[in-house]
Amino acid sequence: MTGEQHLDFVTIVSGLPRSGTSMMMRMLEAGGMPMVVDYDRKPDEDNPNGYYEFEAVKKMKEDVSWMGGAVGKAVKAIHVLLYDLPKEFRYRVVFMRRGLNEVIASQNTMLQRSGASTGKMETQVLARHFDTQLKQVDSWLQRQPHMKVLYVDYAEAVRDPLTYAQRISEFLGGALDWERMAATVDSGLYRQRSSRPPGS
Repeated sequence: MTGEQHLDFVTIVSGLPRSGTSMMMRMLEAGGMPMVVDYDRKPDEDNPNGYYEFEAVKKMKEDVSWMGGAVGKAVKAIHVLLYDLPKEFRYRVVFMRRGLNEVIASQNTMLQRSGASTGKMETQVLARHFDTQLKQVDSWLQRQPHMKVLYVDYAEAVRDPLTYAQRISEFLGGALDWERMAATVDSGLYRQRSSRPPGS
């Protein structure tokens, strides 16, 4: 961080899978934000800079004993796991948004590369499913007094990382090095581009 600051909240980077959450975690790390990660999932062709995951996040219904140590740090949690965050902590959520067709195409490419099944659900059906989930979580987030949310459009952040890095730093207290954050954004990793407007 650019200055000494003691944060009293947990930073949560969230969104759909393949929506830019790993990119955002890398930006925060470069800016000086401590990470809560276990590095069990190694970098690969789909995420050459790493996944920034913490396996215990998936088991918050059973154990949140680690959460106290996450205050002042950043944790990655996909959208459906936000409901499991313990209410006794304060959170600032950086929520990544990306066109649903791009999300699904990126997810399918990753599954095909790993040899896993892409499933039988049609793209438009899956897109409607994701859209419903996002509307539900958006509505829920607005009703949580212990949470503040900043929505970040993935395509726009890749196009103009400096502006978004400044905005994110301000949202998280203003002490992050936003120039270093912006410098980590690699437009070459934006490989599933939709012809639709960003965020559609």
